Amino acid sequence: MHPSFKQSIHSAAAPAPVGTYSQAIAVPTEGGRTVWLSGQIGLDPATGQMVASQFEPQARQVFANLAAVAHAAGGTLDDVVKINLYLTDLAEFPIANKVMAEFFAEPYPARSTLGVSVLPRGALFEADAVLVLRP
Repeated sequence: MHPSFKQSIHSAAAPAPVGTYSQAIAVPTEGGRTVWLSGQIGLDPATGQMVASQFEPQARQVFANLAAVAHAAGGTLDDVVKINLYLTDLAEFPIANKVMAEFFAEPYPARSTLGVSVLPRGALFEADAVLVLRP
């Protein structure tokens, strides 16, 4: 049996997976690594509970959780090339955009934003991302 080409990434500074998935998976690419970050919701990693019932604090926690996993992979949110946002209420998009601007600098990653009917644990917001890391 050959060794796996993919590496699981874990950060104690982000919520532990609650199912059959990794916080992130890294694969080697020519001259670096590509890392796929699993979706994060607004869970406090210390308590495993939602940080608040309001959208904005959940959004801040989502990006903080993504940043923690990116750090565990050896990168930062500056290395994100693609991000997907999932909102249960698209009327909250201006807030998502404002909070995202606090965590990302130009050039911003490519982005998709989707309205969804429900998210795990009653979350109002979720995001996943792809990083490209170069040595």
